[in-house]
Amino acid sequence: MDALDLARWQFGVTTVYHFLFVPLTIGLGVFVAGLQTAWHRTGKEHYLRLTKFFGKLFLINFAMGVVTGIVQEFQFGMNWSEYSVFVGDVFGAPLALEALLAFFMESTFLGLWIFGWDKLPKRVHLATIWAAVIGSNLSAYFILAANAWMKHPVGYEVVDGRARMTDLWAVLTNSTALAQVPHVIAASFIVAGGFVLAVSGYRLLKGDTTFRGPLRGALVMTAIAGAVVAGTGDLSGKLLYEQQPMKLAAAEGLTHDTQGAPFHVLPGIEIPKLLSFLSANDPDATVQGTEDIQRRLEKQFGPGDYRPDQAVVFWSYRVMIVFGLSTVGLSVLGLWLTRRRRQVPPWYARALLLALPLPLLAIIAGWLLSEIGRQPWTVAGELLTASSVSPGVSLAEVATSLTLFTLVYGVLAVAEVVLLIRSVKKGPEQLPAPAREPVREPSLMY
Repeated sequence: MDALDLARWQFGVTTVYHFLFVPLTIGLGVFVAGLQTAWHRTGKEHYLRLTKFFGKLFLINFAMGVVTGIVQEFQFGMNWSEYSVFVGDVFGAPLALEALLAFFMESTFLGLWIFGWDKLPKRVHLATIWAAVIGSNLSAYFILAANAWMKHPVGYEVVDGRARMTDLWAVLTNSTALAQVPHVIAASFIVAGGFVLAVSGYRLLKGDTTFRGPLRGALVMTAIAGAVVAGTGDLSGKLLYEQQPMKLAAAEGLTHDTQGAPFHVLPGIEIPKLLSFLSANDPDATVQGTEDIQRRLEKQFGPGDYRPDQAVVFWSYRVMIVFGLSTVGLSVLGLWLTRRRRQVPPWYARALLLALPLPLLAIIAGWLLSEIGRQPWTVAGELLTASSVSPGVSLAEVATSLTLFTLVYGVLAVAEVVLLIRSVKKGPEQLPAPAREPVREPSLMY
């Protein structure tokens, strides 16, 4: 193992760890804002208690996401300086918009929400949480637009060995980004929905019936998000057919160009012509295979292995689908079981608790498919990963930083889990009784 391999491991570990918090922040923020809106509209106390309860869980997760995200950015200068030099002029604009506009908006209004409970008018205070939520989604958009550019670079030219942006609008409206953004955000709602379902299931098992409402809300949110993920996933697959045929071939285990290509459910189990239909809306379309693409890329870019790790890409795709569908299917089942105000069966509440890891594993598998499937390129067709690493960085230096990051992340993970478990076990806090106006003694009249 050399410094390049270890640097890739380090970026992969820190990115996956950071991304455990991002989708939960995006989806849970909207859920908390919805609960506070319900309290604002109805004035019912239990909505306020639930808002503060899930708001605490949201803030714990948000803080961890910020800390881990900062560490991730350091690596661009530490291990990937050649990559940073190449993409800096392109990435500068979307990442500046993310930091100066979206994250600033998110953090500012979140601070107002935290400290403004008794200081701001109810309507203004409600607006602060919605503004923070909008900021988090804008932040996701700009980062995903930058990531999409790496897979399908547009709106640029290469000058003196560096990519120079020529069209910011083209970068922000990249077709890959327009498919990826709603797909990832909808998947984030599934992650948040799975989290709320698990928490609600646990509290219902403890006899806290106030969590039936959040459970029903999370069931609806997860089911709708599942439909959006399916639709945008289909669009993403068609874009892979046009823009990233190697990733599509690796994900399907297709080695040679095939007309009427089958969809491989599992090795040895296939559905005839389905892959061609899903990819091009034509059951007789030709789908390219990894070996034939490899030969074409060698002619275009010279000798080298342009195939990703096919086993990881193939199985990541199936883990993403199976675990994601399992979570959505569980939510649809829950909508049926709890229809017409029926009680939540205890066995179903336990199943929700056990299913908590499924959406997280699904979204991690999705990112492995997305990022490993792009290899050996950091920027498709322009910059190889082997050419992106910092010159002169040693194996010992990367190993030291990886060890330190892993230890720190391990401590943070324990702290996160302990804080969340304590908060969930404690449940919503009782609100203080409204202060009564002092009773005035009747004065004697002279």
